[in-house]
Amino acid sequence: MSRLTPSVLLAIGLLATMPCLADTLLIERVQAGTHANLPKRGSSMAEVESHLGVPARKHAAVGGGSASTPPITRWDYPGFSVYFENRHVVNAVVSKASPLEIGPAPAGH
Repeated sequence: MSRLTPSVLLAIGLLATMPCLADTLLIERVQAGTHANLPKRGSSMAEVESHLGVPARKHAAVGGGSASTPPITRWDYPGFSVYFENRHVVNAVVSKASPLEIGPAPAGH
């Protein structure tokens, strides 16, 4: 049986921990974003705009053809997006830090 040198063992140990470190940093960044000034679920569009100002972009509503598919609207602010069902917040999502960051797929994919 061959013996592994200490440097090979060290390299294997460092490589084995790298994905964990990257995942921890991503999780910490997202958790920090949830404590930021993100609007609370149930807030109205008027409350969000009053508190955060005019968004960088307001997307047109999608859906709304029936009671089971209410209109969903997205407002983009620097660093996050706010999703509304009818006129109330259902979610606020922190944007990716870079195009290489793994996260939700872009809309339409």
